[in-house]
Amino acid sequence: MKCPKCTHDDSKVIESRDTSERDSIRRRRECLSCGYRYTTYERVERPNLAIIKKNGDRELFDRHKLTAAILRSVGKFLRSDIEVEEIVSAVEDELHSHGMSEMPSKYIGDAVLGQLARKNEVAYVRFASVYRGFSSLDEFEAAIAEARSMKS
Repeated sequence: MKCPKCTHDDSKVIESRDTSERDSIRRRRECLSCGYRYTTYERVERPNLAIIKKNGDRELFDRHKLTAAILRSVGKFLRSDIEVEEIVSAVEDELHSHGMSEMPSKYIGDAVLGQLARKNEVAYVRFASVYRGFSSLDEFEAAIAEARSMKS
């Protein structure tokens, strides 16, 4: 594993534990060259899943792209990067559970909203506003009502 700071490829594992969903292993590592500490995740490789975008284009599911989208829209409203990683893993599990090789992008956004509804109402509304492209206060009010109803 290459160090993200100095790119040296020798490291030691300091700590290793399952994530809360038990679908991956979180490892804390230390670079033997510069001493920098970083986190890696190990998970089972899954078959490729093609996502059908709104315009009809297809692209492979990219968990890094999904992670970046969640962090961009709601990052500071979640407790940690680990919580974001758990959301992405749960969404990926949900998508693969359908057993389909292709899936509309709408399913991803809906799955993220489902996860956020259980974790943080503000994060839910913020993500919904970006994902659904809100253009009026009525749309925000409807999302707030949805978040409240899903929480209870």
